[in-house]
Amino acid sequence: MQGTLGVSLRPCTSLLHATLSHKTSSPSLANFGQRVVLACALEGRNRNRYENIRFRIASGHKVWPHGDVERTLGFGVRRPLVVVAARRNMLAELQSIKEEADAAGPLEFDSPLEVILYPDPRLRAKNKFIKVFDDKLQQLVNEMLDVMYKTDGVGLAAPQVGVNVRLMVYNPSGERGSGKEYVLVNPRIVKYGKSRDLFDEGCLSFPVLERGPNQSLTIEAEVERPKSVRIDAQDIKGKKFSINLKDFQARIFQHEYDHLEGILYFDRMTPEVLDTIRPELEKLEKLYEERTGQPSPERISERR
Repeated sequence: MQGTLGVSLRPCTSLLHATLSHKTSSPSLANFGQRVVLACALEGRNRNRYENIRFRIASGHKVWPHGDVERTLGFGVRRPLVVVAARRNMLAELQSIKEEADAAGPLEFDSPLEVILYPDPRLRAKNKFIKVFDDKLQQLVNEMLDVMYKTDGVGLAAPQVGVNVRLMVYNPSGERGSGKEYVLVNPRIVKYGKSRDLFDEGCLSFPVLERGPNQSLTIEAEVERPKSVRIDAQDIKGKKFSINLKDFQARIFQHEYDHLEGILYFDRMTPEVLDTIRPELEKLEKLYEERTGQPSPERISERR
């Protein structure tokens, strides 16, 4: 039935076992197992029925049973809305469990904040979900905005200032008092647009160390990205919201979102484009070794 409903009974039972084995104080887990069992039971109940439907479709007998509200999935395959809802609830519970397991503790950071530079390992570290919306979070947001404006940036992610939590700020205008400031806590991409484009991106964590006349402050090169995205996030108070972003805003968001995933913009460059900035990246690696006395945690020379 996996081809029809998208999930079989065996993965569900494995999921239930893993979930019940997960040690957490979350009250939501009290009934999560029951929800998984419900979803599995609903799929099992309809297993033979829909295999029969598929057989009749293949035989040219397009006769649909009555009694349940059903949804067309394309190619003539349908499933009850109750199963759709059960699976959606199950996925929502899984996301909640993941966020709780990866939740950040009390925020800790040293003021004033400074932008950390490639190849600092904190740029690749795992970033935790924020669960406490308090004055400390507000302070972090305020200081991140200060750093962003002082460094002529249009966006900044928390790991770029050495704080490994899922938080970003941006203002497409890049100027305080102009445009609109956005604060996104625990953002998640729901949908990507189909259209894509190329654009020269820079990053505050990748400054040009030896600038020539009229050269940009940061290392810039072409990166291809979707032109639009739909996202879910929380605001500074913890309220959930959704928003559609396109063009420059979508690009800023995706660049900062990559930071939250431990992805750096040169990871998305073609080999040909990457070759154009290798010397500058090697200079940053050398600077890191001189400052820390430690070998660079990654080397662009090893990437082909």
